[in-house]
Amino acid sequence: MAAVETGAIHPTAIIDAGTRLHPSVSVGPYSIIGAGVEIGEGTTVGPHVVLKGPMRIGRNNTIFQFASLGEISQDKTAKYEDATRVEIGDGNTIREYVTIQRGTLKTAEGLTKVGDRNWIMANAHIAHDCVVGNDNILANGTTLAGHVTIEDWAGIGGFTLIHQYCRIGGHAFTGGGSVILKDVPPFMMIEGQPAKARGINSEGLKRRGFSPEEISDIKDAYKLIYISDLLMVDVKVKLAEMAVTSMHCARLLAFIESSTRSIVR
Repeated sequence: MAAVETGAIHPTAIIDAGTRLHPSVSVGPYSIIGAGVEIGEGTTVGPHVVLKGPMRIGRNNTIFQFASLGEISQDKTAKYEDATRVEIGDGNTIREYVTIQRGTLKTAEGLTKVGDRNWIMANAHIAHDCVVGNDNILANGTTLAGHVTIEDWAGIGGFTLIHQYCRIGGHAFTGGGSVILKDVPPFMMIEGQPAKARGINSEGLKRRGFSPEEISDIKDAYKLIYISDLLMVDVKVKLAEMAVTSMHCARLLAFIESSTRSIVR
């Protein structure tokens, strides 16, 4: 990657006339960029990368060799002519063999979206209509089925499999090889096949500046949700009481109440 100069387009790269590349974009050998692709300032595209539109890629991204971004979805209903697209934000690192595919007409937006500053490791797959927020880590082999949502600051362990329509809350952490069939609330650490809650992501919260008091509140909420014998309806009542003084408990309550698949327990 370092051998590609800023703004250099390798002569073996194939770039459609219908692309829009900032002058500072670098493209490595044998990469193919199709019509309808827009790439912002400072982004580096390595060798043997395939990019297809409609797709917008923002500023200062690094895309490593053999990545395939913007290809038609693997959903059987998808057609090349569908008005669907991919949007990728700024500052992302997208490693070897990552695949990110277009949305489908099953959603109003027809959009697969990746935010900013995500670290997406080799062989990760982001399927149609997924929404990935900011500052997430998707380790090697992570697989997102269609319509998955990952909020911000989540850590997804290697070879984690996430069922379609699941949500992963902010600051959550999944152990390697986990199979996630339900929603994962914010701040939780989960692991297993199928995945179960194992505690809270204490170390991650400390690294991100959560105070001891905030972490204590989240631990109390964890005990309420996962260790007490209360029914979920009663858990919500208790969480609502805790939410009066803790915005993190309020966030947990809102996540649980909005869950359509129920939460990992």
